[in-house]
Amino acid sequence: MIRRAYTTCRYGQMHYRIAGTAGERAPVVLLHQNPSSSFEYEPLIAALAADRLVVAFDTPGYGMSDSPSAPPGMAGYAAAFSDALDALTEEGVLADKVDLYGFHTGSLLACELAIARPDRVRAVGLTGIPMYDAETLAKRLADAENYPPLDEEGTVVRDLTAGLWAYVVGKRDARVPLEKAALNFADKARAMDRFTWAYRGVWSWDFARLEQVTQPALLLQPAEDLMHLSLKAAARLPSCRVVELTDLDRDIFDIAPERLADELRDFLDHL
Repeated sequence: MIRRAYTTCRYGQMHYRIAGTAGERAPVVLLHQNPSSSFEYEPLIAALAADRLVVAFDTPGYGMSDSPSAPPGMAGYAAAFSDALDALTEEGVLADKVDLYGFHTGSLLACELAIARPDRVRAVGLTGIPMYDAETLAKRLADAENYPPLDEEGTVVRDLTAGLWAYVVGKRDARVPLEKAALNFADKARAMDRFTWAYRGVWSWDFARLEQVTQPALLLQPAEDLMHLSLKAAARLPSCRVVELTDLDRDIFDIAPERLADELRDFLDHL
């Protein structure tokens, strides 16, 4: 059973989902993509929790976690996760060492946290590392920084939600039921005025920092649009095993959670 709870970090309360039982295996901490929350991980949480403790945080300002007063960048988000790791250890929830898994935005958050806390992070799993070329990163950062604020007429929200619905629901994998896709849409739409905050951190991140991730790493890479970028990024990690999931594309947590869990187990349990 997946439970929900709160712990503390420098920005206030941090919401998380938790399942499984602590044991000999290191707990797995999941960091989600932007602008989702730990909700997107529920199928993977359930699959991984069969033989270990799993904790999935909501990034500050997303899901049900308190928000910082301004976009904190990847280092600021990672510092908040570091706070939460320490708080959960003090509360007796987490062991001293944890494994991380991050998806898209969460892949950079996992790397940043691993760099900041080598004393706490044993290994890192990643999917979809968005290492675009410098020109593309600069354009995406400018778009994120100049995203229009909420307006009285609701134009910004209508445009945002229309685009999200078209992408999340309209372009979903055919195996994802409409009802589940609608919940995924609602999860992403929740951020509203903070929609681009984490993106600002992504597009301004120094991808040379990948070379500072000293922990064993695993790239689980489906055949999504980011695939070639992600494979190129993985080559910059000092120690990274690559598993290409060429028959998968999007909505991987809804359609293949057990497979992802098995790949992560195979990597983490043989370190």
